[in-house]
Amino acid sequence: MAQTELTFENKLLEIFEHLHAHPEISWKETETTAYISQMLTKEGVRSYTFDDCTGLIAEIGSGSPVVAVRADIDALWQQVNGEFRANHSCGHDAHMSIVIGAILALKDEITDGNGTVRFIFQPAEETGTGALKMVGKGVVDDVDYLFGIHLRPIEEVPFGKITPAVHHGAVAFLNGKVIGDDAHGARPHQGINAIEVMSSLSRQLNTINFSPFEPYSAKMTHIEAGGQSLNIIPGSGKFGLDVRAQRNKVLLELQKAVEHKIEQISLLYEVQIDYEWMDFTPAAEVSADAEAFLRKGIIEVCGKEALAEPLITSGSDDFHFYTIKRPHIKACMMGLGSGLTPGLHHPNMTFDRRIIKIGAETLAASVKHALKSE
Repeated sequence: MAQTELTFENKLLEIFEHLHAHPEISWKETETTAYISQMLTKEGVRSYTFDDCTGLIAEIGSGSPVVAVRADIDALWQQVNGEFRANHSCGHDAHMSIVIGAILALKDEITDGNGTVRFIFQPAEETGTGALKMVGKGVVDDVDYLFGIHLRPIEEVPFGKITPAVHHGAVAFLNGKVIGDDAHGARPHQGINAIEVMSSLSRQLNTINFSPFEPYSAKMTHIEAGGQSLNIIPGSGKFGLDVRAQRNKVLLELQKAVEHKIEQISLLYEVQIDYEWMDFTPAAEVSADAEAFLRKGIIEVCGKEALAEPLITSGSDDFHFYTIKRPHIKACMMGLGSGLTPGLHHPNMTFDRRIIKIGAETLAASVKHALKSE
């Protein structure tokens, strides 16, 4: 028995090492898609890809209920040791390995007519657009339950603990432009300094106040103005904002408040400011039923001592678009304590590889509990 488990774990680690060594950014996950597709074909698991985008769908079993599992497959583009490249610093290589492990654990146990398990290897989570693409493909139209997984940083969930629910917050990004004319450094009265305009806006964002019981933030994360000539006062500039709230309703109110601040600054400086909201990602809508199945899976595989409390985090994930766009779906995301340091999206992020086997077995057990729901 021990030898069989070791072989299973080694296989998952081999899969992980390949995916880790071959990261691909959003909508460019061509080799990743092909690798998973070929592997599943060899394992006798039916799957299909898409003509117009990366990603793939795999299925085992048939009939109802339909239980779906999402794995995100894209990597980030970031500077690693002085070089910009694709990098799996958000753990998606582990997520894919865990979900593949669940497929391998379930493929000979789920018989036709007793329910369908659908595995969604979704592209472009990092851009917040991949889930919407999959929804448009109709891959969750008949889904009853949907599970996601995510490695959690050590300060949120330590190794040896697993939370049955991750309550992500909502986030929206804003791109803005200050539009004006340059002026000579010796004649500041002849123009408006775009840097001052954007700096004032940044300070004004700190004056937005909601209830202290509501987690939220609005901050400037990008600013661009001026050129090589230091005797030119830039009349135009670009800026970007990161706007977050724990609840979707609060984020909508926060967006209106941000827009009001932009309009106030525009009037104060008598300058045109154009802006556009980008890449909204909703907060989690957690199903108590789906969470209960994950709890059962965690306890069955790891014991009661491994069960952590539901996690509230200001991070975001486009996984929650599935329930926003298809409200009938009962969904929940499991958070895996993996000893992850120094943090998600850090270029040198690392974690305890033992969580891959643990996560695969826990996910498989949870899926089986969901299949018994009818």
